[in-house]
Amino acid sequence: MNRMLRVALLIALALALSACGFHLRRNAVLPPAMSRMHLTVSGGGDLERKLSRALENAGVAVEDAPGTGIAELTVPVAAFSTQSLTQGGYVRITEYGVHYHVEFNLAAGDGTVLLPHQDIEMQREYSYDSTDAVGNASQVQEIQASLVDDMVQAIMFRLEAAGRAPAAGAGKP
Repeated sequence: MNRMLRVALLIALALALSACGFHLRRNAVLPPAMSRMHLTVSGGGDLERKLSRALENAGVAVEDAPGTGIAELTVPVAAFSTQSLTQGGYVRITEYGVHYHVEFNLAAGDGTVLLPHQDIEMQREYSYDSTDAVGNASQVQEIQASLVDDMVQAIMFRLEAAGRAPAAGAGKP
């Protein structure tokens, strides 16, 4: 009896999730012109590593060097900055904003612009506790990691959209 109740609950949960519109995130579907790509990220780091992994998950062969028939994804700007948002008594900062600014473009192996210059700006806010400096540093690191993950998804969505409407951004550099 207990086992049948568990199975019934699992089936009810599955039906509820499907009824609410929940779907697992899928990989981006990129066109054949983007099937081989060279990635250049200013400063490298987590963005380059995670973007490379996302491209490979989408079926793209990430090449070590540019060449004929290899699309070129260039990320000349990928920068974090912080800004104080609110101040408490005695001019103590109580809230910060972490900004992540990325610029990128995509060109085909023959120089045709597949995706013109794009700017994406993301921001997260957090409360600052002056008595917990170690906790604040780890909080900023977690926010930055989250912003990198979100930025990779935003770039992949834009690449997918450019692949669906290639004529919108087509042209010579």
